[in-house]
Amino acid sequence: MSLLDRRTVLKAGSAAAVVGLTGCGDSKDNAGGTTSPSDTPTASAPSTSAPTTTAPSSTAVPTTTTPSSNPSTSAPTLTSTAPNWNTFSRSLAGKVYLPSTSGYAAAHQLFNPRWDSVRPTAVVKAANPADVQKAINFARDNKLVLVPKSGGHSYVGASTIANGMQVDVGALKTMSYSNGILTVGAGARLYDVHAFLDRYGRSLPTGTCPTVGVAGLTLGGGMGIHTRTYGLTCDRVVSMGVFTADGKSHNVSATVEPDLFWALRGSGGGNLGVVTSFRFSTIPATNLGFFRLTWPESQAAAVVRGWQKFAQAAPTTAWGNLHIDAQSNGTLSIHVLGVSTTGNANAAAAQLESFVGAKASARTISVKSHMEAVKYLGGGTTSPRQGFLAGSDVLKGAMDAATITALLGAVKAGARAKTPASAILDPLGGQASKQPAGGASWPWRSALGVIQWYSSAQGTTAKTFIANGHRAVRVASAGAYVNYLEAGRAVSSYYGGSTAKLQAAKKKYDPSNFFHTPYTLA
Repeated sequence: MSLLDRRTVLKAGSAAAVVGLTGCGDSKDNAGGTTSPSDTPTASAPSTSAPTTTAPSSTAVPTTTTPSSNPSTSAPTLTSTAPNWNTFSRSLAGKVYLPSTSGYAAAHQLFNPRWDSVRPTAVVKAANPADVQKAINFARDNKLVLVPKSGGHSYVGASTIANGMQVDVGALKTMSYSNGILTVGAGARLYDVHAFLDRYGRSLPTGTCPTVGVAGLTLGGGMGIHTRTYGLTCDRVVSMGVFTADGKSHNVSATVEPDLFWALRGSGGGNLGVVTSFRFSTIPATNLGFFRLTWPESQAAAVVRGWQKFAQAAPTTAWGNLHIDAQSNGTLSIHVLGVSTTGNANAAAAQLESFVGAKASARTISVKSHMEAVKYLGGGTTSPRQGFLAGSDVLKGAMDAATITALLGAVKAGARAKTPASAILDPLGGQASKQPAGGASWPWRSALGVIQWYSSAQGTTAKTFIANGHRAVRVASAGAYVNYLEAGRAVSSYYGGSTAKLQAAKKKYDPSNFFHTPYTLA
């Protein structure tokens, strides 16, 4: 669901269609993916030709420093000799946008309008992998900081930078399918990926926001409705095409440069290189059973306890996303949107109700085809730009009664302050608890789930809500999800036990720290 992938917290209104949950990120994990392009996907079906070796933005490695809230604070010092943009531009198949170029304003935009004021020195719209390679070499030679952009859904605007170079891989989106394997460029958007795979009766475990880039989502992990049944998006990666800081091309897998392959799967974007293509092992595109259960606020604590039991004991074919939403009238809305990959949601819904110890006050059950589910969860086939503020906590285990009370109190405080805010709890477990072949740097295999703190407001009240949320669950938190990056949090908190090994990969593949922003390993 990213960035989000996820930032797509399935917000199913009463009888309304489900809308991409918060902001649209990883699943909307932005996840976040953390670095993805923001251009709206084309309405036409993706090309069936084999993808060029374009891929998502590079992985982000942990740092022990606390990031700034504005990407512009990482502005590099330019060389005394101005870069020769004309010569560089003529060498590309794609296009370079400078502040004086027509179209620059739109070219540097991300999904969240909050970052429109950040002005890169140049935006490179890469047309092929060779353009990415040339951009890396040019930026390095001219001492420019380079950040990759796939879908542009990063919560902190990590795919733009003041006085640096933004490399947009959005045009690298061709796809091909053969024998269960999807080959796809790093710039492809989630809706287009699902629409393409549906032709073959196949799918991928991803987030739900339709405009999230496959690169940012995958590199940060990639949670969604299939997480418990099939694992994270990054777990399905068979190989990746990536350019490192020295401009060299790598095609990494579990057997070829396995340390880089491991590092790229789950550490986020922008740390070790720029990914231009992926090969994924796909899953069946089956009918899905959906349930939506609503309880009154008086049952809120029981619902959280029941959801925790469900996350621990439900079969791996069952998934349920708990929403605790602040209402403008000062009350809380409590509901779970659930999915059964068997196609029958009745048993999963009944099991959750038994764990809660109370029947839902409102209950709907439905069955949807693969593409019906994609559109339902994503709120359609595209998503408009949205402003928001968000953060996360990874739950290392079940919360005790005091922590549950504190969590509900934090959202209730948001409701009383009339802050549009939600705590969205996504379960892990099942296949997500197992390391995939070749391993992955995503560090939260033993966690119970992830809380996303989300507000469509962006001012003081939203910051207060998120801070209160972190404080409420501090004793139960193991860290945070890298596709839900937030300002003011130590980057090392996103990497847990993977930190030391990621730092070693950073030193090996980027010894001069070419890829650096407030959100990457120093």
